[in-house]
Amino acid sequence: MDLQLKDKVALVTGASKGIGLAIADAFAREGVHVIAGSRSVTPELEALHQQYGVTAIPVDLSTADGPDTLVRVAMDQHARVDILVNNLGAATSRTSFLDIDDAEWQRIFNLTLFSAVRASRAAIPHLLEADGGSIVNISSINARLPFPRIVDYSAAKAGLASLTKSLSEEFASRGLRVNAIAPGPVRTPFWTDPGGFAHSTAAQSGTSAQEAMDTVVPQSMGISTGRVTEAHEVADLALFLASPLAGNITGAEFTIDGGQVKTL
Repeated sequence: MDLQLKDKVALVTGASKGIGLAIADAFAREGVHVIAGSRSVTPELEALHQQYGVTAIPVDLSTADGPDTLVRVAMDQHARVDILVNNLGAATSRTSFLDIDDAEWQRIFNLTLFSAVRASRAAIPHLLEADGGSIVNISSINARLPFPRIVDYSAAKAGLASLTKSLSEEFASRGLRVNAIAPGPVRTPFWTDPGGFAHSTAAQSGTSAQEAMDTVVPQSMGISTGRVTEAHEVADLALFLASPLAGNITGAEFTIDGGQVKTL
């Protein structure tokens, strides 16, 4: 299927690993000019540069001027921006709400919500000049399924869901579409790296991290398909939502969680 994305210009935040890396890879394979922003340029991003010409920019997107840097690079190189994928986010496992001080709340919100606010504000003037510009925000089921151990992250993702709706309403009449994807657990370094959620789950259940991801997490979280989502599956959905094939879809949030959330 031709997604009609060839030679479009896409900005992807938080692109060094996990979902962001999968999205940068998927867009590049479709012939999109990708500007990938992350705090560091990983070997995986460098490989995408060598294979597809992805432009990897080392930038702290949690800062006030970080997102502007990505937009400036895109305009300098391609004189346009067609797609923005706000993927950057961070969660830290907490023992209690009472243990999270103001500095930690601010850090999580800067990474997870304000990076999207700032990137959108910087990119929208250029997206409005594109023929059918698109923003795809990577939210989370935790925006509506709060989990006490990541209460600050859940609150930030709820803000991102609200931002998606607000931007879609303001700019729909001017040809800019804004949608969100809300994944459940995804097999990414967030889960699988040493110290990640898979390892803590494995320690509690007396098994390996691999077994935790393959069996314990799907069972304990009630994932109907019996498996966690793969990063490339989120990327495929982002591709579709950014493409002209989704031309009348805006203000929508798409859950990809294997049936974990049971409510309407």
